[in-house]
Amino acid sequence: MNRISTKLTSYFFISVLIMETTLMLYLHQNIIHSRIDEEFSRLIATGSNHRDVLTEYYSDTTMKHIVLMETDGEREVLITDPQGDIIESSVENINELTKYVPRIEKTLKDEIVVSDWKDSPYIISIHPYKVNAQQAGYVIMFQSTKAVEQLVAKLNMHFGMAGITSVVVIFLIYAILSKFLTRPLIRMKEATEKLSKGDFDVSLPFIGKDELGELSGSIQKLADDLERLKAERNEFLASIAHELSTPLTYLIGYSKVAMRQGLNEQERTHYLEIIIEESNRMKELVKNLLDLAKLDENTYTVTKENYSARPFLENIFQLVKPSFNLKNIRLDFTYDSELQIYADSLRLEQVILNLLDNALKYSNEHSTVTLEAFKKEETTVIKITDEGIGISKEDIELIFEKLYRVEKSRSRAYGGSGIGLAVVKELIDAHGGSIEVLSDVGKGSTFIVKI
Repeated sequence: MNRISTKLTSYFFISVLIMETTLMLYLHQNIIHSRIDEEFSRLIATGSNHRDVLTEYYSDTTMKHIVLMETDGEREVLITDPQGDIIESSVENINELTKYVPRIEKTLKDEIVVSDWKDSPYIISIHPYKVNAQQAGYVIMFQSTKAVEQLVAKLNMHFGMAGITSVVVIFLIYAILSKFLTRPLIRMKEATEKLSKGDFDVSLPFIGKDELGELSGSIQKLADDLERLKAERNEFLASIAHELSTPLTYLIGYSKVAMRQGLNEQERTHYLEIIIEESNRMKELVKNLLDLAKLDENTYTVTKENYSARPFLENIFQLVKPSFNLKNIRLDFTYDSELQIYADSLRLEQVILNLLDNALKYSNEHSTVTLEAFKKEETTVIKITDEGIGISKEDIELIFEKLYRVEKSRSRAYGGSGIGLAVVKELIDAHGGSIEVLSDVGKGSTFIVKI
């Protein structure tokens, strides 16, 4: 009972069996009762007709005609006097009929006196007649129950065949369910087991547009996403390992050199500066790893407040200006001195610093990066424009995904880790804002943040 098709078949079988049994019993009994009622009505009508004829044309000849009409048929008739003595009979062996007739009480109406067709070979009706005080008695009609018994036998046979056919149909449904329901589910189960073991090489066939098809498509999409994420993560970790190995090599090598005896102060200072530079590089890499961990754990929260844009942006300007000067890149700020920003200052600073750092990495010497901040209706707009390498249209849709890097060989050369823009998108979403990218390859990019 572990397979869903077996469970469905069992539930379906039990439900259909109960419903079918109820309907069959109802129809079976209803048909039989209808036929019995029909026999009762016909017997009463025939007996009443004989009684009426006898009452109107009472004579021995009339009695013989009545008896003759019922000879060699499904019905038999007895005509008696008031004391119950038989005057005429449609059968020679009268005892064969009279033994089934119950004691007749005085009655003034036509009625069925024996209705038990199961235990009696006849249904019996009685019809009192009276011409005068001397000419009176009863017309007793006998209807054979063989026709009813034959009908019941046929009904039992047909209903039995219908029941067997229903069982066969249910098993056919079971086979169909096994093929069209169980097999896809088994494939999806095997696929999820492979995913749980870290094997993302899963291929599920298209099985339709119903719920099973949607589930299969979702599992396939999950497998594809996990496969891509695994590849990108492995590439990222390999990149981090490579990037960490270089400063570590420098740190170890130049530390040993700086410890040598006989170095002059200028040489020792030079080596120490290299050690500091490589240490900062390692610090930046570790910061990226921490950002990745936060991004995976969805730990970003924002606390919005109103504050002036001028000191906020000037502080950022002073913080990043030296880095731009070192690379001979001009940094321009344009903003409204009266501008008020409603956001989390620490998180928004992180957004702007990431975008400026991104512009710095992908811009060439003697180019310009511009930061603009202004109000548009009730929204604060921050626009950062560079004259760098630009981003292709195909990559614009993907640059905010975790670990995605545009032209990975170039990104590694420029120092990108594929984390910064993903962090930016997460923080902007936490503010309830949006970010838009406009870019031309070889001409530069513009990032527009709306909060």
